Amino acid sequence: MACTSPVYNVVAVPIEKIEPNSYNPNSVAPPEMKLLYDSIKEDGYTMPIVCYYSGEDDKYIIVDGFHRYRIMLDYQDIYDREKGMLPVTIIDKPIDERMASTIRHNRARGSHNVDLMSNIINELHEIGRSDSWIAKHLGMDKDEILRLKQITGLTVLFKDVEFGQAWKPVEEEE
Repeated sequence: MACTSPVYNVVAVPIEKIEPNSYNPNSVAPPEMKLLYDSIKEDGYTMPIVCYYSGEDDKYIIVDGFHRYRIMLDYQDIYDREKGMLPVTIIDKPIDERMASTIRHNRARGSHNVDLMSNIINELHEIGRSDSWIAKHLGMDKDEILRLKQITGLTVLFKDVEFGQAWKPVEEEE
């Protein structure tokens, strides 16, 4: 099956029609945000943000590029120069695949918040994704998934795990 990369279809979208997703675990420290601002100020937007288009409410939901979006919201000079328009590529995927795309983009670039990653693992499990699916689509090994599950403290994430019989409790004599 032939695939046309979304980057060949960049569209200018008014920033008012763009919304952050609710699950992005990536965070950028203030010095790097300043560097991102300087980069956009000097070079312009050199990469589009990636969005999912929700026709239901005529909004573009960010999959990748939240911090580039924030720069335009936070800096009037950038907003004015770009006339309030952001370059966007659109992917049409269900929520689980958009979450996976966000994680792949983030992991390819740097670090992200562990607690928020744990929440994503939880959400993916709630919509029926297995550890194998998560490992494959998020580029994680099973030990990493296990550690993230442990952070949440939610036993529901372990409902399909078979535990060994490494020890048995000793019953107290009466």
